[in-house]
Amino acid sequence: MLLISWSIWMRGGEKKMGAEGENAQHSSRIMVSWVIGGLLIGVSLLGFRFALPKNKKKKRPIRVYMDGCFDMMHYGHCNALRQARALGDQLVVGVVSDAEITVNKGPPVTPLNERMIMVSAVKWVDEVIPDAPYAITEDFMRKLFDEYNIDYIIHGDDPCILPDGTDAYALAKKVGRYKQIKRTEGVSSTDIVGRMLLCVRERSTGDSHNHSSLQRQFSHGHSHKSEDGGSGSGTRISHFLPTSRRIVQFSNGKGPGPDARIIYIDGAFDLFHAGHVEILRLARGLGDFLLVGIHTDQTVSANRGAHRPIMNLHERSLSVLACRYADEVIIGAPWEVSKDMITTFNISLVVHGTVAEDNDFQKEKRNPYAVPISMGIFKLLESPLDITTSTIIRRIVSNHEAYQKRNDKKAQSEKKYYEEKTYVSGD
Repeated sequence: MLLISWSIWMRGGEKKMGAEGENAQHSSRIMVSWVIGGLLIGVSLLGFRFALPKNKKKKRPIRVYMDGCFDMMHYGHCNALRQARALGDQLVVGVVSDAEITVNKGPPVTPLNERMIMVSAVKWVDEVIPDAPYAITEDFMRKLFDEYNIDYIIHGDDPCILPDGTDAYALAKKVGRYKQIKRTEGVSSTDIVGRMLLCVRERSTGDSHNHSSLQRQFSHGHSHKSEDGGSGSGTRISHFLPTSRRIVQFSNGKGPGPDARIIYIDGAFDLFHAGHVEILRLARGLGDFLLVGIHTDQTVSANRGAHRPIMNLHERSLSVLACRYADEVIIGAPWEVSKDMITTFNISLVVHGTVAEDNDFQKEKRNPYAVPISMGIFKLLESPLDITTSTIIRRIVSNHEAYQKRNDKKAQSEKKYYEEKTYVSGD
């Protein structure tokens, strides 16, 4: 009996414990499920975190520095800046002060404020330093490295000789922070000054002695022949040989969008200067795309005299293309803006500056803007600067002797440099 009772009691206990055990086991299973689920989610999130790319420290851009006088800025200067920019991520440009230029080379043709406008407008330039020294001194070099975070100092392969005969970039070369680019052949400020002086001289009656003296102003020691084969008049042919590759290098490579407001401005843009830059800046602000028409040499000569332009069509086109405000140029644009041209290029507005060499166009029988005026899409813009190509020429002529000495001084320095270089190399 005792055994039977014990057995019954045990069974009852087992049943009771079984019910409680099942509940406990159920709770345990839920808890285990939550724990395992949590672990799985945690592992998944951890794996996802490791799968994401690591937050690497952002690489500092390579900053390069190039300085210069940039007097009477031309496409050769622009090409040098383009090459310098290609050696880094950001280009900082130092513009030498008027005083430094005067001491080292002679008086500049264009003052610092105009040269600053010109350099700042070049599309490959990121930052400009005014009043830069002509020579890279130790203090200035340290300033470039520490304050401006410059990695390399850039200069062309043409000599930059100080009055004492030393190399202006000797220190930069010594510390291994110097890089060299190829000089653009066919043009220099010296050459351009020579062209102007010769043209002015030829317009006056024959002083053969002065004529010969002026011919020596050219960087290559001889005058440019005219397009018609003579040497007395007509547009000069420069030593510059344009290629499609160079034009592509200077071009933006992008056309206007489908709904872009296209602004058109045309002109000779001879001796591209600060006045040109500022009117292009204003014009670009009126729309989404600025199309610039560059007149042919023949058109310029017909309207401004046989001794114009100083720079030929391709030289003028490259100078405009290098400007950050110009999106595209028409190389050899017609004198008259026709309805067909407006339709072809989808021009929304034609503009012209108040300061120009041919502002009597409205009085002429052949008004080049007659069509856009009749269509109500012509606007006369107030020019920010009172500078024309004739202004630059007058500056040269008024200080003829100083520029003649400057050109002769440069020629002598370069001759001495190359003679010493040849002697050292044993060539």
